[in-house]
Amino acid sequence: MNKKILITACILGVVAIVLGAFGAHGLKSLISSDAQQTFETGVRYQMYHALFLLCIGNLALLTEKAKRIILYLTIFGILCFSGSIYGLATNELTSFDFKHIGFITPIGGLLLIMAWLVLLINFFKNKTDNS
Repeated sequence: MNKKILITACILGVVAIVLGAFGAHGLKSLISSDAQQTFETGVRYQMYHALFLLCIGNLALLTEKAKRIILYLTIFGILCFSGSIYGLATNELTSFDFKHIGFITPIGGLLLIMAWLVLLINFFKNKTDNS
């Protein structure tokens, strides 16, 4: 499970860097500065959670079950949160109106919050530390 988490973290990180560069350079003349900031928010949260998964993959305190739950919550959270933000920020460039699926942005945010809460709950349940 750790290897799967670490590989996923690296892929999310690489994609975040590529999208960040694309947003800063490729989209600069195509979308408004507000849309660029929105796009950057998606990139930032994707990178935060790539780093989050790097930490999760290296934590010995968590059970495999907890790691699996955190991994899937994070993947689906990023797809919904950052993915919808990318679509909304570039909405004027496509024929599809991403505003129709904008409701999945908060769902993605909720999934990311749940991943962090699973981590917190597992820290409280951990019996290895006596302090």
